[in-house]
Amino acid sequence: MRARRTTAALAALAAAALGAAGCGVTGAEDDSILGKDTLTIGVSPDQPGLGQLTGSTREGFDIDVAREVAKRLGVDASSLRFKNVTSASREEMLERGEVDLVVATYSITPERKTRVAFAGPYYVAHQDILVRGETTDIRNVRNLAGKRLCEVPGSVSFPRVTKEKGIAAVSAQASGYSDCLAKLQAGQLDAVSTDDLILAGLAAQALKSGGRPLKIVNSPFTDEPYGIGVRKDDTDGCEAVNKAITTMYQDGTAPKLLNKWFRLSRLDVVTTVPQFEGCD
Repeated sequence: MRARRTTAALAALAAAALGAAGCGVTGAEDDSILGKDTLTIGVSPDQPGLGQLTGSTREGFDIDVAREVAKRLGVDASSLRFKNVTSASREEMLERGEVDLVVATYSITPERKTRVAFAGPYYVAHQDILVRGETTDIRNVRNLAGKRLCEVPGSVSFPRVTKEKGIAAVSAQASGYSDCLAKLQAGQLDAVSTDDLILAGLAAQALKSGGRPLKIVNSPFTDEPYGIGVRKDDTDGCEAVNKAITTMYQDGTAPKLLNKWFRLSRLDVVTTVPQFEGCD
């Protein structure tokens, strides 16, 4: 009798183990963005022209790209949720599952690819410099030596100047790029250096608000491929986002959005689909 009970107990444990394994597989599948009825997308709340939250309204190029990608993944607009991210929080929020995707001027870098996957890029921007209109002694990145340069935690822009280019700029800390804009206009720093699309949005915001006129130096010194962040193991989801980006360029949607948001900045935007970097 005891032997039969032992055999039955072992069988029950084996069945439970198989059931747990089965649940684990289902959970892994559920981690993919594919087939989801709802999506939560991380976006910036403070980047004029790209991702800006005013009251309950979100607008900008990245917001429109996020909506288009979600639509092409089969997610209805009413089932799309946005969540604020910062330059410093994007990887953590993807890893914790707080967001399904990140569309937030998220430059693809080797360091970031160790933690998350990237679809795209959906656009390749270039790092440039924004200064006050009366500034004449900052014409390129070398002129930032000794200047007060805005630094946003988690952004790669400041290290690109100081570490990659070896320019001894002085850090002027800010909470985000809208804070950089306010401090630049107030004379609390000398320059903001980041992606030209961000700078174009900041300059346009300054013009709309009637603040001190700003200008882009137009001396780009890096390529900044904007990717859509996806959880590291969701290769199928990443490839589906790549397909969505491709069709956005093929049917003219992406060029229309670039024209909508950056025409007035006089930036020479590129309207052909960028070379994808792969979902590894």
